Parts: sequence; C-alpha cells; structure tokens
Amino acid sequence: MLARLFARTVDVHAHCDLPCGVYDPAQARIEAESVKAIIAKVADSDDPDFRTRAVLIKEQRSELVKHHLWVLWTDYFKPPHFEKYPQLHTLFNEATKLAGASGTKGTMDADAADQLLAKIAEISEIFWETKKA
Repeated sequence: MLARLFARTVDVHAHCDLPCGVYDPAQARIEAESVKAIIAKVADSDDPDFRTRAVLIKEQRSELVKHHLWVLWTDYFKPPHFEKYPQLHTLFNEATKLAGASGTKGTMDADAADQLLAKIAEISEIFWETKKA
C-alpha cells in the first residue's frame, strides 16, 4: 500500500475536459440565426404583444449565443490553439460583445446579427481546422 502511495505518477494531458465531439460552434450559429430571424419578424409586425414576446425571446437567444461561445472559448480551445491562431481571443471577445447588450441582445439591428454570424463563421472555420490536427 505504501508503495502505491509513493509510486511515481504519470502526467497525462487531455485536449479537452470531455470528448471533443460535444463541442461545436453550430450551437452558437443556430441561436444567432434565430436572433436574426426574430429581428426580421419584429420589423414586419405592428402587434405590440408579439413584438414584446419576440424581444424577450431574442434576448434569451442572444444570451445562449454568448453561453455557447464562452464554452468553446474556455473549455475547447487550449493554449496551443491560441498560439497558432492569435486572433482567437479577439474573435471571441468581439463575438460575445455582438451577442451582448451592445449587440443583438440590446438592439434590433439586423446588421449586428449579420456581424455576429460572420464572427461565428470565422470561429467555426478555425474550430474545424483544429479538428483536422
């Protein structure tokens, strides 16, 4: 028993906390597409009750975009990724801000939704490049 207690340990390194198949930027993209669709529907409606419900749902979906991006940023991507793709921190920062109060969560600006989707597409491209390695 003492031999096991004092036995040498082996360092192991895992790429991520869970099997990599659980991470996918598509989750953020789907929510961002919902946000964009809601913005368009609200623009086409004069019904104040519908507009109120739609804004609430848009805000929830924007928060989900941020959540999915943060999970990728903090759980999937590791230091070697940030070394190889130094723009990743900036991309995530800009994308989460575009999903936040100054972006799609707080505005009805369709251009903000398009910018958010573009940032997610850039992140997705890098994500899939890392999966090839």
